[in-house]
Amino acid sequence: MCHDTTSAPPIFTKPIAAASSRRITLASSDAAEYAAFLATPDKPSGSSVVILPDIRGLHPFYERLTVHVAEQGHTALAIDYFGRTAGTRPRDDSFNPMEHIVRVSRQTIDADILSAANYLRSPDRGNCKNVFALGFCFGGRQAFFASAARFGFAGVIGFYGALSLYPNGATGPLQHASELSAPILGLFGGADHGIADKDVSAFDAALTLSGVAHDFTVYPGAPHSFFDIKYEEHAASCADAWRRVLAFLARRDN
Repeated sequence: MCHDTTSAPPIFTKPIAAASSRRITLASSDAAEYAAFLATPDKPSGSSVVILPDIRGLHPFYERLTVHVAEQGHTALAIDYFGRTAGTRPRDDSFNPMEHIVRVSRQTIDADILSAANYLRSPDRGNCKNVFALGFCFGGRQAFFASAARFGFAGVIGFYGALSLYPNGATGPLQHASELSAPILGLFGGADHGIADKDVSAFDAALTLSGVAHDFTVYPGAPHSFFDIKYEEHAASCADAWRRVLAFLARRDN
């Protein structure tokens, strides 16, 4: 798991806007419903963010993060992956995501991400011109995939998303680098045993070859899921990562 019940987003900036939030239900292109959490700033920047959680789906960690993003002026929408198999009701810590993560597919994940982005773009909802994706772990991997042109994102941000083949043989963003186009910000832990240095280097080279704008930062000694308030020893890395996230969003604001 990326985070436990003592985890919280390590936010080191003061709010610049008040944010309101609520849980909503969205419908994907196959009419499947899934849960989402929407946070809206009172002074919107014109940009918005689809937040892609780790394998637990819509968890309180990401609901809190959604509010923090909105407090920086960006409308934010965190989504769940398991509407088709687990329904849309809130879940407690007894929920076992492993029973459901094996039942998602590239097609259903992409469909849900697209419908979330379209929700934010809709004139009667977010009406956001610039929509980004921000993912963590499993969601970071999905954010890298979402750099593909069909998603229409202004940019994507991935925290410690696996880049290469999964044990089941599923290909990763590295194998699909030639299909990617939106700018990418990648943030990795130098002591993350699940993501090899050679994969980060190979992804860097593949994106360069494909002409995809990207910026990677590897934090020495930081483990997988280092972006967590409980990792006091990595507070400087967390603060730097958050600064880079905000800069990546702000430099494309209208």
